[in-house]
Amino acid sequence: MILFDEIASPVGPLTIAERGGRLCLLQFGSFDDSVPTMFERWYPHEPHERRQIPGIAAALRRYFDGDLAAIDAIPVELNGTSFQKDVWSALRRIPVGTTISYAALATRIGQRAAVRAVGAANGANPVAIVVPCHRVIGSDGSLTGYGGGLDRKRWLLAHEGVTAPTLF
Repeated sequence: MILFDEIASPVGPLTIAERGGRLCLLQFGSFDDSVPTMFERWYPHEPHERRQIPGIAAALRRYFDGDLAAIDAIPVELNGTSFQKDVWSALRRIPVGTTISYAALATRIGQRAAVRAVGAANGANPVAIVVPCHRVIGSDGSLTGYGGGLDRKRWLLAHEGVTAPTLF
């Protein structure tokens, strides 16, 4: 059974879903038609229902209230290729309050030449914030694309204590 809910946050509504106690989706915005489509692709024929997910919601509230480490303890279930999962796993190891470039992330996973593929995997991350793709920036220190929008990326980085002079 997949449970999903919508919670309020300082960066707008978030749609969350969990399966077996593990967060499998965190996307910006309200529940829409794309969510059941994702569930069907990832978990064919598995039922889903809207229900509060108190543990994950509480951890996210603690994060937004300033306990930045609260999201590190949220277990995740990631759906993607093995390459995507390698990238997403590396994202979870980026310490709060720091950033990394796409090139450095590619090197970190042993795929130095795969900078564009790392960017694509970063963009396909199904669990925003908890798998902190917002911590990845351009090699020149610029804030590059973000599925939730650059304003949210700026907010999340500032919330975590990252400011322009300390992007690296």
